[in-house]
Amino acid sequence: MNARRLAERQISLPATRDEVVAGDLVVPAGATGIVVFAHGSGSSRHSSRNRAVAATLRDTGLATLLFDLLTPSEERRDEVTAELRFDIPFLAARCRAVLAWAREQNDLAALRVGLFGASTGAAAALVAAAEERGVRAVVSRGGRPDLAGNALARVSAPTLLLVGGHDGTVLELNRAAFDRLAAADKELIVVPGAGHLFEEPGALDAVAHHAATWFERWLAA
Repeated sequence: MNARRLAERQISLPATRDEVVAGDLVVPAGATGIVVFAHGSGSSRHSSRNRAVAATLRDTGLATLLFDLLTPSEERRDEVTAELRFDIPFLAARCRAVLAWAREQNDLAALRVGLFGASTGAAAALVAAAEERGVRAVVSRGGRPDLAGNALARVSAPTLLLVGGHDGTVLELNRAAFDRLAAADKELIVVPGAGHLFEEPGALDAVAHHAATWFERWLAA
C-alpha cells in the first residue's frame, strides 16, 4: 500500500435554490492530476466499487473527487420515478458544474482532469467531455456510452471503455458507441468472466488497474 500523505475534505456545491450536492475530495501529496467520478444509476458518491477504484488511483498519485449527481430531494424523487438517472443532459450539466468548481480551487486548478463514469454516469461524463476541452481522459466502467448520443462524435479526450465479458447487452452497446467515438485515442477492454457489477473475484481489481494505467498515461505532467 502506498503511504502517500493525503489531504481530505468534503465539499458542497450549490445545485438548486435550496440544496447542494456533496462530494469527497482526496488529494495526495504531489498529485499529478485529478479524476472526477460520475456514479451510475441509483448510486451515489458512497459507491463501494467507485471508492475501491479511487483508492487505487490515489496510490498512483492522482487526486480523486467523488460527488453526488443529485441533491437529497432529487434522490428521493428518482427512487420513485427513476427519471433523473437517465436524464443525461441534466447529469452532464452537474458534471460540468463540478469541473468549473475544481478550476476555481487554487490547489486543483493546475491539475490535469480526467472523468470516470459508471453506468449512466459514463454517458454524462462523455457529454461533459465533449463540451469541456479541458478534460484530458475518460474511463467508463460498465457504462452506457450509447446514451451520450451525438456527443460521441465530439469527444476528443482519450477514452477507455471497460466492460464485463458476461455483460452481453451492455458489451454490444459499448461496441456500437466505440465506433461512434471521435477520440483519436480510444480503447475497449473486455474484462473476462465479469458481469455488469464486476463482483467476480479479481474483476474490480482489473478495472482499477486498467483505469489507473489509462489515467497515468494521459494525466501525467
